[in-house]
Amino acid sequence: MPITVKALQKFGPDQPFKVTEIERRDPREDDIVIDIKAAGICHSDIHTIRNEWGEAHFPLAVGHEIAGVVEAVGSKVTKFKVGDRVGVGCLVNSCGECEQCAAGFENNCLNGAVGTYNSKDVDGSITQGGYAQKVTVNERFVLRIPDAMEFDVAAPLLCAGITTYSPLARWKVEPGQKVAILGLGGLGHMGVQIAAAMGAEVTVLSRSLKKADAAKELGAYRTLATTEEGFFTEHRGEFDLILNTISAPIDLDAYLGLLKPRGIMSVVGLPPETLPLHLNRLIGGGKVLTGNNIGGIPETQEMLDFCAQNGIAAVIEKVGIDEADAAYERVVAGDAQFRIVIDTATFDDAEVTA
Repeated sequence: MPITVKALQKFGPDQPFKVTEIERRDPREDDIVIDIKAAGICHSDIHTIRNEWGEAHFPLAVGHEIAGVVEAVGSKVTKFKVGDRVGVGCLVNSCGECEQCAAGFENNCLNGAVGTYNSKDVDGSITQGGYAQKVTVNERFVLRIPDAMEFDVAAPLLCAGITTYSPLARWKVEPGQKVAILGLGGLGHMGVQIAAAMGAEVTVLSRSLKKADAAKELGAYRTLATTEEGFFTEHRGEFDLILNTISAPIDLDAYLGLLKPRGIMSVVGLPPETLPLHLNRLIGGGKVLTGNNIGGIPETQEMLDFCAQNGIAAVIEKVGIDEADAAYERVVAGDAQFRIVIDTATFDDAEVTA
């Protein structure tokens, strides 16, 4: 029998959140039921549910930064047992057979990975995300949360953590390299910590110095204001790698000029606008402009273990389900420092409103 749980859903892009009841499937033989303890708010949630990335399927519960405890397991589950501390990120299924899945890059599944929300699930229903009391997920897409991590600070790692860890690991950041983190928000604050733990000399690039103290506490060597007169001339050719977390239009040509020859800019922020680029900025100096979208399941587990070993966690504040709408406005306004996480225990006393 399906499992009925409370969830936080919207019925349209301009509608407020409502507490509803949704059904999670009874676990199949390879499924796990997770009692959700914390659900992070990601800007992707906002883009999706406001129809900024296309038409969403309503009513919809979003949330792909999920941390909790295994409540039940299917008959053939071997990786987890009841009581284990686990997490779920942006994916809940993939074909498992294509070359990308076989290589551990389920996020690039050639037959279409199943997103944690707003995606067609194996039973034909639309996936509903982590703003809920429980979720049922195939065991292949469940991560183990190290004992050293609390659920609330671990949850954002399932998206913000892997989104920044993956490109830094892919391009093999090493001790002594000069790495710039462009933007110090939900993604950037994770990038600073991870790059610093890899031994890099980390510089935060921001429009102002108002977050300089926070950046230093996270492990940055310094913060530079990109709006200062002569900035792009003074710092030309300075960095081995720039991790670009900005989701707004920027002058790509100018920022590529900050790279050393053979330097790399990896883009993880997704502005809706098309950005112009003069190819001579890449050809001159043999530079690389690349992008990165989360990571596969093995790499996500690697990231969690790396963060636990290095004492890295998301900097968060917790809100109740009744504060979700206000939290969205704060995220859009850049007023969240640095991630907002929903305390799912607040579902317990909530009345169903739709």
